[in-house]
Amino acid sequence: MKKVLITGGAGFIGSHLADKLLSQKNSVVIVDDLSTGKLDNIAHLKHHAHFKFHLDSIMNEKLMSRLINEADCIYHLAAAVGVKYIIDNPLKSITTNVRGTEIILEEASKSHKPVLIASTSEVYGKNNKVPFKEEDDSIIGYTKLYRWSYACTKKLDEFLAFAYFKEHKIPVVITRFFNTCGPRQTGEYGMVVPRFIKQAILNQPITIFGDGKQKRCFSYVGDIVNGIIKLLKTPKCFGEVFNIGNDKEISIEDLAHKIKELTNSKSPIHYISYKDAYGDGFEDMQRRIPDLSKIKKYISYTPKVGLEEMLKEIIKDFKA
Repeated sequence: MKKVLITGGAGFIGSHLADKLLSQKNSVVIVDDLSTGKLDNIAHLKHHAHFKFHLDSIMNEKLMSRLINEADCIYHLAAAVGVKYIIDNPLKSITTNVRGTEIILEEASKSHKPVLIASTSEVYGKNNKVPFKEEDDSIIGYTKLYRWSYACTKKLDEFLAFAYFKEHKIPVVITRFFNTCGPRQTGEYGMVVPRFIKQAILNQPITIFGDGKQKRCFSYVGDIVNGIIKLLKTPKCFGEVFNIGNDKEISIEDLAHKIKELTNSKSPIHYISYKDAYGDGFEDMQRRIPDLSKIKKYISYTPKVGLEEMLKEIIKDFKA
């Protein structure tokens, strides 16, 4: 039995990761300050013999030092996430994402513990060369536009991880997530799939930001969890960065119509300008598609759950 530490484990992805690791007979410890995570996500684990939850921040260096020293490996998922959250809380977002990751890496370096660092497709910024390969350039917007601060903090996290790998030989893997979805995800911080599904089920207007022509690739959380577990178990992946997700794209407009169809919703579809949704100067990307050839080469990763199957499961969870 391995003792696994998950930062941000009460979040959407972290809670599914905890479920999977416990099912594989591991011991799981979670740290989460519930800034975006929820107790409901891990309530079913409360009485599990090999599960422990700490309601605390990754900025608590004394606690993180102890927990990392006791762990066999670390999945660092804790971060300020979601476009709306980043825009509303820029200072906390920057501090949490940069200093928090530095604390994790510094403590892990003392005992040479394997660490998976969760990054994001946001690091590609406004680059319009799709599909994105891991070595492609980042094109980041004006620094007064807070939505770009998230991309920059996660890019800096990657630089930190590679620096610790080079100088301290930490076994570290970086993963860039592309629009992960599934049960337990909230639309509260700007995530489009749960927001559309909630609106559709309640027969409220489905609100599309922009013209809806922008395209995204949506990944099932179960596929992502299986992938990141395998990455951290594979030594040849250490010191590498990987796109992880699904490479089948759909426009946001078509996504809204698909969700409306699957929920038998009477919701009208309304279009809202980016300015009204996020304020002045907001920028978005038209397409964001991952090139998955590297992760397929290293661990034979192939997403197994398609969009419609994923949406049906999320709809079922919302109705429940």
